[in-house]
Amino acid sequence: MSDFANKDLPTFFSEQIRRAKVNFERALDCKHTDFDDLYPYMNEQPQFFWYKRYVAWSELLTVVRLAGELGIDWKNEFSEQQIAFIEGKVLQGKVLDYWNPEVEQETTYSQVEEEK
Repeated sequence: MSDFANKDLPTFFSEQIRRAKVNFERALDCKHTDFDDLYPYMNEQPQFFWYKRYVAWSELLTVVRLAGELGIDWKNEFSEQQIAFIEGKVLQGKVLDYWNPEVEQETTYSQVEEEK
């Protein structure tokens, strides 16, 4: 029997959800992902970063959908706002802007400090 068949399904999906979330967050931050290795010649194209984000978003939605269909709780990995974005399914500008609200707050705070 393969190692895959011996894995605990909820644990497996928790790992996959974490990986997809990190991959999406790295894509949002324009950091290196596995997708960059698939298309290294595309890095110079401005639309590449948008495409990379959509691919990472699609991966995240797919893993979450499969976990949900199997009755595996996936929501404990995300904030309430992130859950709402995922349940909305559409990668809108507000998802890109507010996926990590604490980053926005830090930026706003540092901007206020600079303005003093």
